[in-house]
Amino acid sequence: MSHLKEGDLAPAFSALNEKGQTVSLADYKGKKLVLYFYPKDDTPGCTAESCSLRDGYPRFQSQGYEIL
Repeated sequence: MSHLKEGDLAPAFSALNEKGQTVSLADYKGKKLVLYFYPKDDTPGCTAESCSLRDGYPRFQSQGYEIL
């Protein structure tokens, strides 16, 4: 497996969203997109980062970004 560096293009992928619908990276071609990953559930650091992203979502959205 290769590692991505900042600025690299993400490889094509598909995954299920919270509604059970398949979402593909290709669905966002040409759009501003933030891919959000975290290493582990139920840890203080990851929870704080996730809450920060949630709280900042309107700012991202107002600038035309979507978050996956």
